[in-house]
Amino acid sequence: MSKARTVGASEVCLTERMESLIPQAEVNSNSSGADREPSSRNSVVICQAVRRSIFTSSISSAAERVSLMLKPEEEEEEEGATCPVLFIQLSELFSTPEGLEWRQTARWIKFEEKVEDGGERWSKPHVTTLSLHSLFELRTCIKKGAVLLDLEAHSFKQILEKVIETQIENHALRPELLKQLMYVLLLKPQHHITKSQLKMVAEMSVGSCSDKANRCSDPSGEVSEVPLKEQLKNHFKKKIPAGTEVANILVGEASFLEKPFIAFVRLQESVLLGSLAEVAFPSRFLFILLGPRAKVKAYHEIGRAVATLLTDELFQRVARKARDTEDLIAGIDEFLDELTVLPPGKWDPTTRITPPKCLPSPQKRISLHFREWNPHCHGNVSAIEDRHVHGHQHVSEELKRTGRLFGGLVKDIQRKAPWYCSDFYDALNIQCFSAILYIFLATVTNAITFGGMLGDATENMQGVLESFLGTAFAGAFFCLFSGQPLTILSSTGPVLVFERLLFSFSKDYSLDYLEFRLWIGLWVAFFGLILVATEASYLVQYFTRFTEEGFCALISFIFIYDAVKKMLSLVEHYPVNWNYKISDVTLYSCTCSVPERDNSSLLNKTLFSAFSSFGENFKSSRYFPTALRRLVGDFSIILAILIFCGIDAALGLETPKLIVPSTIKPTNPARGWVVFPFGANPWWICLASSVPAILVIILIFMDQQITAVILNRKEYKLQKGAGFHLDFFCVSLLMIFTSVMGLPWYVSATVISLAHMDSLKKESTTCAPGEQPKFLGIREQRVTGLIVFILTGLSVFLAPILKFIPMPVLYGIFLYMGVAALSSIQLTDRLQLLLMPAKHQPDFIYLRHVPLRQVHLFTFIQILCLAVLWTIKSTAAAIIFPLMLLALVGIRKAMEYIFSLHHLAWLDDIMPEKDRKEEEEKLKRKQDQDESDSDDSERMYQEKGPEINISVN
Repeated sequence: MSKARTVGASEVCLTERMESLIPQAEVNSNSSGADREPSSRNSVVICQAVRRSIFTSSISSAAERVSLMLKPEEEEEEEGATCPVLFIQLSELFSTPEGLEWRQTARWIKFEEKVEDGGERWSKPHVTTLSLHSLFELRTCIKKGAVLLDLEAHSFKQILEKVIETQIENHALRPELLKQLMYVLLLKPQHHITKSQLKMVAEMSVGSCSDKANRCSDPSGEVSEVPLKEQLKNHFKKKIPAGTEVANILVGEASFLEKPFIAFVRLQESVLLGSLAEVAFPSRFLFILLGPRAKVKAYHEIGRAVATLLTDELFQRVARKARDTEDLIAGIDEFLDELTVLPPGKWDPTTRITPPKCLPSPQKRISLHFREWNPHCHGNVSAIEDRHVHGHQHVSEELKRTGRLFGGLVKDIQRKAPWYCSDFYDALNIQCFSAILYIFLATVTNAITFGGMLGDATENMQGVLESFLGTAFAGAFFCLFSGQPLTILSSTGPVLVFERLLFSFSKDYSLDYLEFRLWIGLWVAFFGLILVATEASYLVQYFTRFTEEGFCALISFIFIYDAVKKMLSLVEHYPVNWNYKISDVTLYSCTCSVPERDNSSLLNKTLFSAFSSFGENFKSSRYFPTALRRLVGDFSIILAILIFCGIDAALGLETPKLIVPSTIKPTNPARGWVVFPFGANPWWICLASSVPAILVIILIFMDQQITAVILNRKEYKLQKGAGFHLDFFCVSLLMIFTSVMGLPWYVSATVISLAHMDSLKKESTTCAPGEQPKFLGIREQRVTGLIVFILTGLSVFLAPILKFIPMPVLYGIFLYMGVAALSSIQLTDRLQLLLMPAKHQPDFIYLRHVPLRQVHLFTFIQILCLAVLWTIKSTAAAIIFPLMLLALVGIRKAMEYIFSLHHLAWLDDIMPEKDRKEEEEKLKRKQDQDESDSDDSERMYQEKGPEINISVN
């Protein structure tokens, strides 16, 4: 016969023990006679549910039990083991004219779904609401019923035989009821299978009563030992991840029973119990509650209470680790301790609470429990950890100094080398195809835009063709050998400003611009290699959110400004008819004339941006199946481009089209493809070039590393690590090549890189009903960027195709990327707070800890710095722009004299301080040692038996 740990059904009399601990005056103050007994019993339940009473310093036995059970669980999680997802099904026993039958009435994965009263559809997923009384009743059921843990069984019938045998041995069931009970429990269950609309229409054409006839057929049949066809083809199974286990809950009333029949079973190995569950997954838990008539509502609520407990990750772990009934009771008590009670009369119980967008992770809940269970921990530790989670951790593995020359570069290569092969086959996904098309058009537009600006600023010494070739080679090289291949290299606004100033200076002093620029580039590469050798990327830790957001906002505004400026410049060539009158609609003539150009560019760009945003939001809408919504969301930008290109071609609109060079030759015939270092300028220029090179290396370092910090933030969940030293090494090498070839200088483009990562976001394909798809990270690979830059280089040969793309559509891409990047930073949220009354402000986490005036002051300083950067960039003082970027770090450091570190921890990141970190690490090690010592001492001297904490009302 199968073996299991069986716990006796006798209930420990806690009331007497509790009354012995209550002072006599308190006992007399309570109700006497019959009224006192139930209140005392409930007091015991409530008192045991409280982890720590205000009248005692000891930890409750329930908390202690749960702590001991979950510590091995936490160690297993650190090793990578996780608990399987649990699908919970509630079936109830109904009496029909044909006889008794089990019907599925509700199901849970994370949230509850009910079969509506009509029996034709599932309800929307909602948060379960329970009565407190049902949980107390469940607690009593677990104590009085049969609890079989680690039962060895291979079928539903074997489980029932063992459960009934245990109840008979404990004199909880009369032997003569065995056959009746087995007959009822083995009745074939009726599941509510959701059918597709097409199948429902087909069934309706055959007959409206066919489904009902199928349901009522063979009501007396037994549970099948193998899954039925309808279970195997159930579409709901697609929403459940592989490896899921089932918990079956059977409740109902039986006329032949005089007292409740209760059993809680945990199988040693999960077993497929035939047709018992809606989905064909193996079962792990089973709860049975059959009782006398007239209490069907109570049985229903107790069944919902069991299901709700099993959906709780913490209790589910307790149920998997429990060794006896007291462990299960301890889990229920901990669940009761975390309950939030809604007062009666202050809300509508029939209201279904919509599931939240995000839930706290079970790991965080368990860690919080350990801190509260440990007497040496205090609340401030929790607040500190919350602040660390809220901000980003500065001291990452990639930024630890080795103390050796090129030590950081060697570490980056060693870190990225094992992932190199996977960087290519991880791109085998259709989402990457969408990202390639999107970023290709953005890169081409950027190359044309900045190439045209460089041509205007340098008299075509660098033009569109140089921009195309430089972008193609530099980008492809970076994607192949860099540490973060998701980065997109491009000419940026700050670099363009310096190029304009350099050409103007060379022209004023009769210097050869390209030769002068060559020596500056060589010095910049030399300084860059020195920074790589000395692990200067360690300074990235001082780039806090304040600096990152200021730089990101500046680049975003440059994108938006350039897009709007380009559109407004088209008004001169494609004027708007401002004298149009609606009354002239009926006035027409048949004279033939050359059509006037109308300005449809602005409308084209505006509609493009709106459609792109709609496509992104379409992924989370309620319309159409999930697969279609995900596909449209991934290809929203491409669809917008194709649709508006089609509209432009179909209507024959007079819009400017994309012009790509068709021949490979320098834009300015006076220059060649290689720049020679000597001959045109005086010899001392090679030494004097080191002075402007200092400004350029500051600009390149800030531009490159700020973008790298933004892209490698922890919230993107990157798995393959960063490579700050390797990235800057590649940029330094590219400075040599582009300077010798007379091509533009390239650094990481913040906005396009963010758009690239956004187009490669991974979300969970299986999620519980009511649960939002989980962000899983970014599809990290090298292929998308590599193909984008190869296509950019081949664009010279694709000119006959690309010439059909309207420029307003490409300007719309610029506008969309600028707005998307701007909306992704916290500065935008804080700017919106300035226009909102306090009662209408969103519940941002930092508003709970920082006064509103401090938030506004922080925002004002950020806006002021942004305005200064924009002003300097746009005036003759642009030469000091790199120094102003560096000054942002100093301004952020000075803000520590205005704001407290507590407030800065929520609004920004705390700047690293070596001494403080060493002290915190020593303190943490000491606390860990104290905690382990205290745990050992408590195990040695703890008293045996349950502890009752008394609370006084």
